Amino acid sequence: MTDTQQRIDQIVKSSDVVLFMKGTAQFPQCGFSGRAIQVLKACGVSKPATVNVLEDPEIRQGVKEYSNWPTVPQLYVKGEFVGGSDIMMEMYENGELQQLLGAPAA
Repeated sequence: MTDTQQRIDQIVKSSDVVLFMKGTAQFPQCGFSGRAIQVLKACGVSKPATVNVLEDPEIRQGVKEYSNWPTVPQLYVKGEFVGGSDIMMEMYENGELQQLLGAPAA
């Protein structure tokens, strides 16, 4: 495992909910990242751990290799890769994401 992969692994395991995204929760830098934050808020996750991949090119590329997923944002819950914003939205709509996050279904 490379240094970057080890850093990502530590980040993923450091919090129950981690979102690798473009920008910050307060200022998302792309629509998909903004939607991911909104879905998490709708599930009652007000302060997810976020990582702005735009600040670190190694993390931006490394997280894609870590998850074997080509795009950002990427959501991790309790150390497990969940998916990107489309998967998050689909899971939210059918109640799976709320269950995973321990939130009451909408």
